[in-house]
Order: sequence, then C-alpha cells, then structure tokens
Amino acid sequence: MDAQRARLVGGGAGGWPLLAARAGDRVAQPALAATLEAVAAGGADAFYRGGLAAAVARAARARGGALSADDLAAHRTVVADPVGVAWDGGRAWVQPPSSQGVLLAMALAWLEREGPVPPADRDHVGVELTEAVFAFRDRAAEGAALLAEPLAVDRERAAQRGGPRAYLHTAGVAAADAEGTVVSSLVSVFDDFGSAVWVPEGGFVLNNRAGGFTAGPNAPRPGALPVHTLAPALLTTPRGPLALATPGADGQVQTLLQVLLHLRDDGDLAAALDAPRWRSEGGRLLVERAHPAAETLGARGHAVTALDDGDDRFGAVVAAGLRGGTPIAAGDWRRGVTAGVR
Repeated sequence: MDAQRARLVGGGAGGWPLLAARAGDRVAQPALAATLEAVAAGGADAFYRGGLAAAVARAARARGGALSADDLAAHRTVVADPVGVAWDGGRAWVQPPSSQGVLLAMALAWLEREGPVPPADRDHVGVELTEAVFAFRDRAAEGAALLAEPLAVDRERAAQRGGPRAYLHTAGVAAADAEGTVVSSLVSVFDDFGSAVWVPEGGFVLNNRAGGFTAGPNAPRPGALPVHTLAPALLTTPRGPLALATPGADGQVQTLLQVLLHLRDDGDLAAALDAPRWRSEGGRLLVERAHPAAETLGARGHAVTALDDGDDRFGAVVAAGLRGGTPIAAGDWRRGVTAGVR
C-alpha cells in the first residue's frame, strides 16, 4: 500500500479509508458493499449503465481519460467455448481468447503428439516449449486455431529465445462442491491497484488491462481487447475433474505446465505442487535453489539464475476438484495460499 500511495492519491483515492489502515484494523467500505449488492441484484446493467457507469466515466475523464458512459453501455461480454486438448487420458481446458491460456494448450498438445519425455529431460523440454509458445502470444486472440502451429523444440540444447516477460500480479481461486461443480477462477486489475484511478461512488479503482496491448495482432485499436494473462485451467480426468489456477502473469502458463507434467508422470497432486520450479523470463531462467536440475539446465545452455525457494515469481497454485465424487483441495506452500475441505 505504501509503495502505491502516491499513485492512489494522484488517482483521487486520498479519502479511501484503506490508505489510513494499519495491520489488524477493521476497515468498512460501504460504497464497495453497495456496488456489490447492486450488481448482485441488477446484474451487468447495474455496472455498465446508470449512475455507476456515469461515475466510472467521470473518474476516468478527471484523470485525462476519454471513457464515456456510452462506451460502457456499449460493452458486450465475450462468452465463448473454452479451448480443449487431449491430455493424459482426459482433456485439459483453458480460457478462450483473449486469454493467453491457449499457450498452455499448445504446449500440452505438442507433448501429446510427441510422446513421453524422460524425467531427466522434463524441465529442459518444458522451458523450450514455454519459449516456443510465447512466440505466439500476440496472436492469442486466434484461440484454438493456434493449435495447428508447429513448435520448434530442441530436446537437447537451449535455443535461448526468451519470450515470457518479467511480470507478476493476479489472484487465483479453485473450488469444488459435492454437487459436482468445479471452478477455476482468476481476478486481476493488472498492476498493483490497476490504473489507481479511484471511483469514490463505487469504492473501487479501475484496472489498466489496456497495458496488455503490444504490437501486430495485439496492437491497440477501436473495439479490440488486449491479450491478457489470466489463464485458469480445468482438467477432465478418469478420476474426476480438477481445477488449477496460479498468479504470476506470464508465469501462469509455465507454472501450470510444470505441475501438469509432474502430475502426469508421478500421479501425486501434492508432490506436483511441492516440486521445485523454474520460470523463464526476459531471456533468463529463474530456478529455485532446491531444484535438482539447476546444474543440468545450465549445462544445456540455459541462462540460469538461482532464487530463494518460494520466491513470488514461481507462482502459488491452488487446486480443487472431485475424486470419486468427493471434493478435494490442495494449495501451494509458496505465498499465503489456503486449502480446505468441509
């Protein structure tokens, strides 16, 4: 909070009670509570039309933005089928465009086509796959069509393509109930406190997801949606469905890829979550110090940088699902993740 105080005050949030709160304080946010109650009662129109929409537009214009109430009223939520690929005797499902979750589907489809990867090669191949699929990130809006793209993966040496960016944020939730509902969800305003533009009437700040625009097919233009990092996943397996999610921006795809590879090879969800991880970002390969393959990865040409075990950049996976009709849940030991069943 202190690191973002100047941004928030500049965005109009000087009177937000949260800015004055200290650890252990109880903070009442009546405006936010009223917003949530209005959306619960009135659905999307309670946000995109009427007084709240006018307040959002007013806050944006006060900080030099061009957003109008008419823009909000014209919003249409994209509802599309998920992207699914065969995986480990079942199917893996990721969000449709404009999520970059399709990159995970591309990696899993390659693994299904190419056959088993020896455990000694698993991390190297995973890194190479990650960097190969991230070459298509700006085209993620093509969705399932990208599954037909060939991926160049050297099983022996690092191509050192880089690819994923050094970026964090996001909160993930996975849940299951005894009635058979399984949910994987991610929520993010992108940067810390998003754009920091405060809407006092609603009790919230606006996101800055437009920062996800880049170039080419993902360049900003009227009516376009930027490719975004939110990439929750669902598995349908012979033993039952499983939901997985993790924060970490461009780390999400590669963290889930590692967990799914461990889960396929070893069959133990808790062990798959606990296993040491790597993260490709900006041309470097970040590796937890406890990772047993760190030296081997360096010998194969990866630019290895060791970080403390549990560093935020290695994600924090949550998992929930059903086994024989009974709900299960598991959480990462990294960060403040909680898991429980009742």
